[in-house]
Amino acid sequence: MRRRTLLFGSIGLAATTLLAACGSGGEQAATSGAGAKESPEITFLYSPYADYGAFFLAQDKGYFAQMGAKVKLVPKGGSSGETYQLVSAGNVVAGGASWGAGLFNAVKSGASLSVLSSVSRVPKDGRDPSPFMVAVGSGVKKVADLRGKKIGVPGPGGFGAYSVALALKTGGLTLKDVELTNISPPDTGPAMANGAIAAAWTIEPMSTALEEKKIATRLVEHHAAGTELGAVVFNTDFLKKNEDAVVKFLAAYLKAADELASGGWKDPANKAIIAKYTDLPVEMLDRIGLTENDPTGDIDWNSVSLQEQFFREQGDLEYDGNADMQSAFRKDLLDRASASLGSTPAASPSNG
Repeated sequence: MRRRTLLFGSIGLAATTLLAACGSGGEQAATSGAGAKESPEITFLYSPYADYGAFFLAQDKGYFAQMGAKVKLVPKGGSSGETYQLVSAGNVVAGGASWGAGLFNAVKSGASLSVLSSVSRVPKDGRDPSPFMVAVGSGVKKVADLRGKKIGVPGPGGFGAYSVALALKTGGLTLKDVELTNISPPDTGPAMANGAIAAAWTIEPMSTALEEKKIATRLVEHHAAGTELGAVVFNTDFLKKNEDAVVKFLAAYLKAADELASGGWKDPANKAIIAKYTDLPVEMLDRIGLTENDPTGDIDWNSVSLQEQFFREQGDLEYDGNADMQSAFRKDLLDRASASLGSTPAASPSNG
């Protein structure tokens, strides 16, 4: 996932800045709870979107500290592929990133990556956080009208291309019927406004900003409903040596995710915390579509498999067959985290 701005902002930090931040104290570093055995610091790469709201609450409301986890949240400015590289190399301990071709390729190649839980998924109802939008004045009234036209995507191998393919399918088109143009999220608005593209993949808060500025309108929604958007990945070498610390991290995250799923998005204090990390006005959180945070942390493996199949068909994968992503999933640690909270995680809808 890439950093989303309201419309024309820039994408955040360079890798050198990120690595420097990982090596410094930082105001957001949490200390372990009183009397608890000192835990190794977990540096966690996050994207400043509402999708990561549970991590923001766990940090600022002290859930990490209460569980005895020492955590530093580090904002990222690069791609999901960069996150996998930094985590697998041990430059940072963990991070959240989308289910893109980069993750499938990395796991298949034997990179030091373990999958711990889901980050978020596209909801099946409500305001879609990732609508397929068309430019005002483009003349496009239905999906079929897009045949032969230019459509903006962030690039190949990621959720953007997958989402566009699903949207086009609703109107009987495929990616081969249109001309894909690689455009970064901040440049989507200007490209639609000047007619360079007729439609584009979007994601909140950009989607709402485009509507409010009357640059674009929603053409297709809920075409990607239920899609797994991202995963929490840990450096496998660190995890093997520090399983207890990882379980504490997960327990705090699940506690915060459950709070949000139980109405916590309406809490003014919670919204203030999330607004701080996302650099959004608090009132904007009431207008944008929100992704789902599963309080069990479980993963819909059928959704993951469908994405892998798509990337294979697009030629984005560097291997034959399947990556067997479930072999990298440490569900035992997720179960331990849930048990420490006095709950048992629900079975994934596709684990059978």
